[in-house]
Amino acid sequence: METIVLDIGETLVRDDRHWASWADWLGVPPHTLGALVGAAVAQGRVATDALRILRPGMDVEEAYRARAAAGRGEHLDESDLYQDVRPALGELRAAGVRIVVAGDGTVRAGELLRALDLPADLVVTSDEWGVRKPDPEFFARVAEASGAAPEATLYVGDHPADDLFPAAAAGMRTAHLRRGPYGHWWADHPDVVETADFRIDALTELVALVGSPDPGGTAAPDASADEQPKVVRRGALRSVR
Repeated sequence: METIVLDIGETLVRDDRHWASWADWLGVPPHTLGALVGAAVAQGRVATDALRILRPGMDVEEAYRARAAAGRGEHLDESDLYQDVRPALGELRAAGVRIVVAGDGTVRAGELLRALDLPADLVVTSDEWGVRKPDPEFFARVAEASGAAPEATLYVGDHPADDLFPAAAAGMRTAHLRRGPYGHWWADHPDVVETADFRIDALTELVALVGSPDPGGTAAPDASADEQPKVVRRGALRSVR
């Protein structure tokens, strides 16, 4: 691999603060919103459906702007990063791999991420590009930012339909990360097992994958379909983080 591209939410950044801040804004206990997010994930729905369950008809973008106007907008600091982020990205760059961070997020999220000075060659969000996952145009932009051929580019993410499937459709190699609600719940689904070139539990595992001759070597055996969640299909899941 010449370039590794990483998703943001629940790949590099923990979503704890994100959902806790929404719970505080809506005046509900964090565990209530967390349970509803989990239910949405298990049903193959967008995570923000949890907000609309609490406030039917809620315009999430409008509510986001209201929060920002009230001084309760996005915040991101070192404590929001998963502990393996800096070690993994640092080792990959030392090995000569180009590192791109590209995922769904606001313009403000992009500014906050770049302020963390991650060991990455490019950090960009969907709102800065004007297109969100899983739109093919987003992955066309990823391919352009990669600077390498699709087959020499590895896209890493937790969400099957927003990360794994569209990146594979764009001709990139893919690594599904068992992290966060989507990453854990759908990790052993047959479509994920079939599509992912690699399935990993930590970003530090990527270091050993650089130059691996066997793209399927780390995949776990197929689990029985009867043991899998029932509603996922390629393109069925959507993430609005």
